[in-house]
Amino acid sequence: MRNLLAKVNIGEEFWLKKNSGIGDKPAYQSIGSFISAILPNIYVIAGVILFLLMVFGGFTYIKSAGSSDEEGVKKGQQAITAALVGFLIIFASYWIIQLIEIITGIQIFGSKL
Repeated sequence: MRNLLAKVNIGEEFWLKKNSGIGDKPAYQSIGSFISAILPNIYVIAGVILFLLMVFGGFTYIKSAGSSDEEGVKKGQQAITAALVGFLIIFASYWIIQLIEIITGIQIFGSKL
């Protein structure tokens, strides 16, 4: 098992030095460029999850409040609270990355016009 772990090449796994099919240019130059490529997509996925949690929490809250189910109301409130806290964390991480871009001059989110 120890030998198998030693043979994993992270660069090959993330297409860092492989040919990307477009000439001899690698798909990603480094792990940083790989992360920069997927980070905007992670924010989109987080937004979709936020929306679904808000809809689920709101539906659960309304349904439970109509039938006077206290436990269901709590579950709805917890889902909405978790969605909002998650949104605040994602929002803060986005702005922290923006500040890092400004302070260091390193482009994280790809090309800017």
